[in-house]
Amino acid sequence: MKESGGRCVAVVCPYDAATQEAVCRAAAEGIARVALVGEAARISRLDELLAFSGRVTLVPATTPEEAASVAVRMVRQGEADVVMKGLLNTDTLLHAILDKACGLLPPGRVLTHVMAAELPGFGRLLFASDVAVIPQPTLDQRWAILGYGAAVCRAFGIGHPRMALLHYSEKVSERVPLTLDYRELIRRADAGGLGDVTVDGPLDLRCALDVASERIKGIESPLGGEADFLHFPDLEAGNLFYKATTLLCRAPVAGMLAGAACPVVLSSRSDGAGDKYLSLVFALFAAARMEGYGRVSLS
Repeated sequence: MKESGGRCVAVVCPYDAATQEAVCRAAAEGIARVALVGEAARISRLDELLAFSGRVTLVPATTPEEAASVAVRMVRQGEADVVMKGLLNTDTLLHAILDKACGLLPPGRVLTHVMAAELPGFGRLLFASDVAVIPQPTLDQRWAILGYGAAVCRAFGIGHPRMALLHYSEKVSERVPLTLDYRELIRRADAGGLGDVTVDGPLDLRCALDVASERIKGIESPLGGEADFLHFPDLEAGNLFYKATTLLCRAPVAGMLAGAACPVVLSSRSDGAGDKYLSLVFALFAAARMEGYGRVSLS
């Protein structure tokens, strides 16, 4: 993470203990500069954080709306590379990010959420989307999600991402329009629209991740049961998968919003300091390695 050490994260309303612990660790390890955007009196560890001379600064803002707008403006002016949510309503932060006049979503882009999990027994990172933003993606939104997913995989050293389009069955049917969308996504990917990737589906979760399950069901997928990226049919499936990995598998999980002009850490209020730290590291790494960040036109 040394390559991310010069990047700045604008932390919006860093009033909760978990967020302060996460950014304190990031500052102590030298992986980022931190701008605390909010009211000084509400940051309980302010003196400790400001003691990291040159790495942590306070940017005053009196309301959550002002803090969100200030953080967005910092990114637009090249003063910050990542935005991180603290103790404020998610809608308040998204309102500032999605503002058409002075927000962070470039024209024609889609905002989505990408997660990374280190599941027991896999020995590698598994990426997935969307688990937090789009309830029922359209065909073009799914295509954008796959594009972001491929870029994230490449940033983490996966030169040829293997991407699974998940469903409860492998059958393609006109009675299930989603499966027809999946066929079109595969056609676009095979035509080179995502670069060097392999996309296949519909596949159930077992066939996407376990070659033995493929063989038992008589499925011959080019993924070979070794998907790097999972695309969910809808938000319900994605969110349930996300929570199952954290609650049932106790797996380390990180996540960020993709599609904006910079990565956005949008952790849940129930996430602990460790979860928030991992998501911050994930976003910083993406900012350092993913093509386009820092060079996206907002006009």
